[in-house]
Amino acid sequence: MKASELIEQNNQKRALLTEGNEKYYTNLLLYIRTKLTLSEQQSEEVLMEMLDHLIEGQQEGKTAKEIFGNDPKGYADEIVSQLPRENKRNSLIFMGEIAVNIIGWFLIMRSIIIPIIGGKASEKVYVISSLLLIILIMIMTAFGVKMIFGLISQSSFDDKATDKKMMFKAGLYGAGGFLVIAIISFFVKEVGPSFTLPWQISFGIGSLLLLVSWLIKKSRI
Repeated sequence: MKASELIEQNNQKRALLTEGNEKYYTNLLLYIRTKLTLSEQQSEEVLMEMLDHLIEGQQEGKTAKEIFGNDPKGYADEIVSQLPRENKRNSLIFMGEIAVNIIGWFLIMRSIIIPIIGGKASEKVYVISSLLLIILIMIMTAFGVKMIFGLISQSSFDDKATDKKMMFKAGLYGAGGFLVIAIISFFVKEVGPSFTLPWQISFGIGSLLLLVSWLIKKSRI
């Protein structure tokens, strides 16, 4: 069974848990899933085994604490230490998917902005400037994903953590990242050789890249 199918089945089976058991298990699930270096397939298989074990125990009147222990983080860390890492091929495919997706959206946004701004100059693409901007967006996106997953992981077993606090931190990073991109793009907006790329073609290429990204994702999961 593929990871995507396991995730869907997991979502359905969690509805069978009591409120307390569901909270305990969900914390384990979030903590394990946010470890991006782990094999997604193996992680989902282990999570499903844990869920089945918990459901069986619940039917016998047991709680998640009785089954997995009073130290969920320690238990989760033990599971994480035993799970294999994602193989390099899958990691490269995933990174390629993200890169194609970002470039696709970059071109789509460009095709929306150009008709608003107008003028032939706005259709010019400066190769070095565009590459630097795309690379910067990729880096900021990677750091953003890592930060958000880190926040989720840290708050998994923290009763004092709140969604508002997490959203504030994520929003602060997003605003800061946008500001950095805006400042850098202003200073490197006309660097290197250029060529004209009409917004219609930009939209077409962007749409095609988004389709390619979607197909990569479908083949991956």
